[in-house]
Amino acid sequence: MRRLPLLLMSVLVLVSASQCNAQILHKKKKVNKSTDATNTAEPDKQLYDKAINDIKHGRHEVGRLGLQTLINTYPDSEYLAKAKLAIADSYFKEGGTANTTQAVAGYKDFIVFFPFLPEAAYAQMQVAMANYNEMAKADRDSTHAKLAEEEFQTFLQKYPKDPLAPNAEQRLREVQEVLAEGQFRIAYYYYVKGDRRAAAGRLAPLVGRYPLYSKSDEALWMLGDVFEKSERKDVAGGYYFLLVKNYPLSKKAPLAKDKLKSFGVPIPQPDPKAVAWMTAEQNAPRPKETPVHRAMGILHNGPDVHTAAYHGNPQMEPESDNGPTDTLSGGNRTTLVGSSGGAGSSSGSTAVVETVRPGDPAPAKPAGAEDTTSGTSDTATAPNADASAASSTDAATTADPAKTDAPATDSAAADAAKTAAPVAADANNNQKESSSKKKGIKKLIPW
Repeated sequence: MRRLPLLLMSVLVLVSASQCNAQILHKKKKVNKSTDATNTAEPDKQLYDKAINDIKHGRHEVGRLGLQTLINTYPDSEYLAKAKLAIADSYFKEGGTANTTQAVAGYKDFIVFFPFLPEAAYAQMQVAMANYNEMAKADRDSTHAKLAEEEFQTFLQKYPKDPLAPNAEQRLREVQEVLAEGQFRIAYYYYVKGDRRAAAGRLAPLVGRYPLYSKSDEALWMLGDVFEKSERKDVAGGYYFLLVKNYPLSKKAPLAKDKLKSFGVPIPQPDPKAVAWMTAEQNAPRPKETPVHRAMGILHNGPDVHTAAYHGNPQMEPESDNGPTDTLSGGNRTTLVGSSGGAGSSSGSTAVVETVRPGDPAPAKPAGAEDTTSGTSDTATAPNADASAASSTDAATTADPAKTDAPATDSAAADAAKTAAPVAADANNNQKESSSKKKGIKKLIPW
């Protein structure tokens, strides 16, 4: 009889323990909310939530299949736009060349079908970033770099007030730094080799299109040196003039001033906007390029963009269909037809280059522009160089009243750069080069 209370107490303890274990197991058991009877969500929302959860946990193919099922089954669903965007995001996050191509197609498809949704700006930014991530180094294929430039320009033109605009603007500067670096390396090769025509054919469009490029001052210096060695000191003085005016804090500026003094050309005053821009660039925090950094850069597939500008307006005009002139083939004629603005100005250009192919109509020339093939001017037929310079100065003053306060020497030097033909070759030289190629003789045409 005395053992009966002890047995009853043991039974009670065992029963309570089993109940606690059952409650714990019930709590640990996961409930599938999508199939739970208490779930009253619409079936399209259930599909969308499950697909997003799959993508979040790395099951991209399963998630995309669920989203595509939603699109096909519920074409009027409120989650249709989100599903299309999520499919593109899934391809973008998964990475790889093929997936990136699918992501770009998905984002562009979203922009076409939902152009007025706020997410359209995000989709356009993702298209640009997809090409940015696939961008190769400066000395390699520039296809993705050019596509990234076009897409960032499109974004800034369509959504200038979007919160993503500052980021897109900086990315555009970085892309244009890579494109300019690729052209500069080719020009530097020809410059060191001594092929002045080919070097100028690359440098002249470079300084005109990408004034924010970190080596634009060196490009102007090389152009001045090319024309000085070609006994065209009038044209060389124009490039030295632009170097001193638009890049006053450059290491090449004192050397350019010495050249202008030796030419007897007055030294221009630095552009205040250019001074402010270069000061901001020098004070901008950027990583230092150490030997270790350069060595590690070899291991990366992407380009190094640490030298890209942080300030200034990037080039917003699309690149012309006419690429850089192949001066060795003699097939094109490139003519420098204008120069304006500084590195930090809103126009963002220091020169404009036109490329004319044989058989194309001649482009309209500005007042005072010199015909590089005949050596004549549209505004005057002065018998000497002084009269031609005076006529060019008058024409420039008439064409641009805003520059009437500038010194006459300023206009003359700028006009020298305008009327120069950095890579123009006359018909006789082109014919000689063609005949030499037919004979199999490798011959560089002298400047």
